[in-house]
Amino acid sequence: EPQQLELTSTSKRKLRRFIVIDEVVDKLYGSKIREYFKENNVQHKILALPTTEETKSMDVVLNILQEVQDFSIDRRTEPIIAIGGGVCLDIVGLAASLYRRRTPYIRVPTTLLSYVDASVGAKNGVNFLQCKNKLGGYTPPVASFLDRSFIQSIPRRHISNGLGEILKMALMKHKGLFDLLKSHGKYLLDTKFQSCSGFADHRDAALQTTRIAIETMLEELAPNLWEDDLDRLVDFGHLISPELEMQVLPSLMHGEAVNIDMAFMTYVAHARGLVTAEEKEQILQCMRGLELPVWHSGCSWALIQRALRERLKHGGGQPRMPLPTGLGVAGTAGRDTGEPPERA
Repeated sequence: EPQQLELTSTSKRKLRRFIVIDEVVDKLYGSKIREYFKENNVQHKILALPTTEETKSMDVVLNILQEVQDFSIDRRTEPIIAIGGGVCLDIVGLAASLYRRRTPYIRVPTTLLSYVDASVGAKNGVNFLQCKNKLGGYTPPVASFLDRSFIQSIPRRHISNGLGEILKMALMKHKGLFDLLKSHGKYLLDTKFQSCSGFADHRDAALQTTRIAIETMLEELAPNLWEDDLDRLVDFGHLISPELEMQVLPSLMHGEAVNIDMAFMTYVAHARGLVTAEEKEQILQCMRGLELPVWHSGCSWALIQRALRERLKHGGGQPRMPLPTGLGVAGTAGRDTGEPPERA
């Protein structure tokens, strides 16, 4: 903002930033990031860490906090910057929320999944006792900086992984987004979500897809940022996937586990008469077109039962099961009466 820029230029104190970056991202972009801070005369400390589901723990959070303490930031004027995928953003968000009770932080997502999911909302957390995000809180960032050029450096499987979360929003809230994924899914995978000229048939599918996904996510999250209402459409795909993802690490990525959950629940929705056989097949065909798995051998009946028991605890004793009631429309089964939602 202009006022902040003026204060920065007139202040005698040097601008300072503490940055946590995923070590893979650091290898790709670290030199450019260091050059950027140097050219802008910013005193900085860059902490490169392995940020994976296997390392997503309080130990990493405490490591970050020790480095933050040594760097000695001003918790009001010197936000911590997180550059990486969703795991990195979650870890740094929790660390910032704990340091002096709340220190501002900025999210810079570098994967498609974090671009459309972890960059939005207030949640942060780490895994605990082999349970996904068992420790965490609600501390929104002061900003999220979105740059799709980061996505061009990630593998194709990671693009597909992010498409799983985009498909979630399409199935729950936006038929137009579902149609975009059906029509342009392979193109988005091939071009890694970069805006390419000379492809009139696809227009700017990457911009349209990401914008709609983020806008629909914000529409759903903003009125219920602290999850006071537990009937959340964004929980679709997150009933059995947390248990599955943690049990089979590292064979499934987050978006892949979410998609397996969504595929299973699509069959549940069909069995309950909420989606037609044709709609069910359209959904599964779209998933396969996005190169997402629809099943995994680790998804046993025992795991599903265990996951649903956890869901009951998390949902205040009610299943609270978001299910599609068509393409781009949904409801929550199990609320109050245990009855399925009516077909829209």
